[in-house]
Amino acid sequence: MSKVETFLSTEEEQDIIEAIQNAEKNTSGEIRVHVEQSSKTDAYKRAMEVFHDLKMDNTKLRNGVLIYVAVADKTFAIYGDEGINTVVADNFWKTTRDTIQQHFKSGNFKQGLVEGIKEAGAQLKTYFPWQQDDTNELSNEISKG
Repeated sequence: MSKVETFLSTEEEQDIIEAIQNAEKNTSGEIRVHVEQSSKTDAYKRAMEVFHDLKMDNTKLRNGVLIYVAVADKTFAIYGDEGINTVVADNFWKTTRDTIQQHFKSGNFKQGLVEGIKEAGAQLKTYFPWQQDDTNELSNEISKG
């Protein structure tokens, strides 16, 4: 069994999916989580590749966010689409990153992702509030590689 398969239990995955659904109730932004064994490159570069592979750059407002985790490498990255990056400050994702990192260091991976998703949703709400005609453009399921 790979580290990806044992990284999160089925129940923990459901908690993360629920956190995504709750965060997206307040923003038109789209949040996804991708978990894989290892990255052959820098985590941020790999997050960018996965972001495009998952077609997260096809949202109407270009406001998708990917939280990427490479389990064996013990690393993660947050990648936001250009619609977000054109309107936010350079350190926009710092608090989300710090929140996730604090929990990960303690071995609380599910809680790190849940709290990071909440933080990302709260920050996205400022620039991309939920609108009456919003639709869920991307799957909330955790993707695995």
